[in-house]
Amino acid sequence: MNDVIDDRSAGGHGDGHGDSHGDGDPAGERHAAAPAAEPARLTAGQRFWATVAVTLTVAGVLVVLNQVFFWNPGGFTLLLNAFLYVVLACFLSQVFILVRARKSAERSRFAVPWYDAVLAVGCVATNLYFASHAEQISLEGWDYAAPPLAVVASFVLWLLVLEALRRTAGLVVTIIAGAFSLYPLIAEQMPIGFLQGVPFPIERAATVHALGPDSILGLPLQTAGAILIGFLVFGVVLQRTGGAEFFIDLARSVFGHARGGSAKVAVTSSASMGMMSGSAVSNVLTTGPMTIPAMKRAGYPGTYAAGIEATAATGGSITPPIMGTAAFLMVSFLGIPYSEVALAAAAPALLYYVGVFTQVDAYAARTGMRGEPRSHLPKALATLRTGWPYLLALGALILLLVWQRDEAQAPFMAAALLLAIAVLRPRNRLGARGLLAVVVDSGRSIAEIVGIIAGVGLIVGALSMSGASLSLARELVAAVGDNVLLILIAGAITCFVLGMGMTVSAVYVFLAIVMAPALVELGVDPVAAHLFVIYWAAASYITPPVALAAFAAAGIARTSPMATAVTAMRLGAAKYIVPFCFALNPALVAQDDVGSVLQAVGLAIVGVFAMGAAFEGYAPLVEVRMPGWARAVALVAGVALLLPETVSSVTGLVVVVVLLAALRAFGHYGAPPEVRGGSDVGHDGSVSDGAVSDGAVSDGGPPDRAGSGERRENDPEVRT
Repeated sequence: MNDVIDDRSAGGHGDGHGDSHGDGDPAGERHAAAPAAEPARLTAGQRFWATVAVTLTVAGVLVVLNQVFFWNPGGFTLLLNAFLYVVLACFLSQVFILVRARKSAERSRFAVPWYDAVLAVGCVATNLYFASHAEQISLEGWDYAAPPLAVVASFVLWLLVLEALRRTAGLVVTIIAGAFSLYPLIAEQMPIGFLQGVPFPIERAATVHALGPDSILGLPLQTAGAILIGFLVFGVVLQRTGGAEFFIDLARSVFGHARGGSAKVAVTSSASMGMMSGSAVSNVLTTGPMTIPAMKRAGYPGTYAAGIEATAATGGSITPPIMGTAAFLMVSFLGIPYSEVALAAAAPALLYYVGVFTQVDAYAARTGMRGEPRSHLPKALATLRTGWPYLLALGALILLLVWQRDEAQAPFMAAALLLAIAVLRPRNRLGARGLLAVVVDSGRSIAEIVGIIAGVGLIVGALSMSGASLSLARELVAAVGDNVLLILIAGAITCFVLGMGMTVSAVYVFLAIVMAPALVELGVDPVAAHLFVIYWAAASYITPPVALAAFAAAGIARTSPMATAVTAMRLGAAKYIVPFCFALNPALVAQDDVGSVLQAVGLAIVGVFAMGAAFEGYAPLVEVRMPGWARAVALVAGVALLLPETVSSVTGLVVVVVLLAALRAFGHYGAPPEVRGGSDVGHDGSVSDGAVSDGAVSDGGPPDRAGSGERRENDPEVRT
């Protein structure tokens, strides 16, 4: 166990702003078959707690498999609430084993202090007590009339959930969830009418939170137990067997030779990583140490390179087939299969990356960049020959989701297929150490998500037991009248503000109760309304002042965090515009007939391309610079192409075509201006050779080519 359990974790599928995936060294992650750097030997105490964590993970996953596949050995079955208590016993307890009480505390992995040991044991004991009395809880209504011991245990679980939430998602989210969980105590005294609700004494609130079906055990945890755990396991298996390396090599083989190839590789590999880790910060920390230095060597300014990585990584939570936690919660809130959610999210994700890709290509063309020589790149066919198991596993997952339509079983089947290939395949065979690493990383990933989800359930439970959720949605509709655009703007601002301090899943759960019903009542498609909330909650990852993905990328690039966030915000501009468009045009989220969907997506691609060219000041297809007036026209026409009205779409298309033709005929083809600068100076004063100063690029001016891994063209008309 010493050989595999070190301070690294394969990351997870979380979305927490207190993203604890960064506690290890995601940048150094490789699949388990690769030799690891000499890890420190574990003490006897560390080995004990490592064994406990592995045992809890194996037991928890087996219980989930039994529930999902209906094994029921010997007639053994678990009621839903008993199942959820066992999930909490196995995974919530691991938060206290694996996550430090204070981020600043120095502690080796599995070095568990006495107070964390008490919390972990108390968590297991409390939840197993409830699981053993699950039938009595349901039949005798313990949530409203519990015996004294159950009342005490309810208080214990309430506090344990809040502490686990603090460790996994941060103090701000915990304060919000804690305040909401206490809201029923004062609901009757609220000064605002629509905030008033049914009052509860504190002991009744505790039992409803811990024993009722709508709070800690509510829809979020039910979704995590039935669906999300399987996808978390699949993501860890994909990473630990070498999936991250494969997708980066594949991206390099396809895009590395193109102009701005290093940036296109970053966009593509980060989008691929989104299939394994829905956490923007984990995505940056995993791919950024490889892609950001490569972009800087190619000549990209540090802030631009970090901005590209942050923007591309943020798309992970909205990219099918495996999306962020909030997308799985949509399944329960909307009552539709996950395959429908993934299909609805496909076009918006495509538009998002088309926008980023267009700007990256336009920048490379405008500054005269070319790709790496093909001799320095991996061969596509050779990469596919070695990486076919990953494509097979993803293909199997998609087929199972679409045809079998069982999102609970599909990820386990795909993970089992990939594990079987990895164990039996002679090349980079996954041995016992690799399997143990999969178990350890899966346990950590699931524990972090369960810690967040259980805490978020307190918000749902408080609004449900007080009855305030219905009145809030009703008052919102009354306040805006029939103005859909006004409530969309209000919703976007609310999502963004909450997203600065809460996780995407926490924001989603809160607004799925309060905001989404109001949007639906005003005629917005339900799927579009829920995706709108997710998009705007995730926007906080690249938007100042709390742009965690951008700040993480800035740390790798050694650039100003705020300047990086501003650059990421410009590169991800489509993320701010597209949600309004699909809320008004449900065909963009596949909520229409096939012909209408294809037409809407086709026009939207042209529109996003026009907007990307406008933001960058260069039109890639016609290879010309765009003056200020042309950029303004292209931006307006691009937005018009995403709107549902036929007149606006046709007008936008005609304007874009005429504008590009005019620029082609009369545009400026001059060579890029003279190069300035020579090295990249970070915000800490450090200098990185081979990259340009962040302020070194004038309008259209190329960065310094010193040390570039990419080539430059003197020909101003650079072709891909």
